[in-house]
Amino acid sequence: MNAKILVALATVASAGSVAGAYFFQHVVGILPCHLCLLQRYPHWILAALGVVILLSGRVRLAWLGVPVALYSFGLAIYHSGVERKLWAGPSDCTGGQDLSGMSGSDLISMDFGAPTVMCDEISFSILGLTFANINVALSAVLIVVWLTAARRA
Repeated sequence: MNAKILVALATVASAGSVAGAYFFQHVVGILPCHLCLLQRYPHWILAALGVVILLSGRVRLAWLGVPVALYSFGLAIYHSGVERKLWAGPSDCTGGQDLSGMSGSDLISMDFGAPTVMCDEISFSILGLTFANINVALSAVLIVVWLTAARRA
């Protein structure tokens, strides 16, 4: 496969990942946690980068996808570990938040309008794999695809 086809495949994969996330959020009703939302950004960037490369024909820019895919991979591993309670997650989206350390004004200013989705709780899994776990695999494949495209450019 030539570099242009690899960039197109990576672009479709990242765009499909974001589309799938929105489908599960808005159609199926599975609300994302803070880390889930953060994991969408690298895929938006990769999809946009792919479109720019494909429209401009500057396939040599494919190397720019490698660090973004690496970041996506790292973030997905981090989130997977938080879900499995292997390490602590951000204090604003994990169950370990202690209200006793908050002042009265902090408690009053808390927004209870939208439901809080905890990053350290698995809200959905397919065959034991969470969305973060699936993103680990997807991001690993994307690292290889972007790296291969960059080498073939």
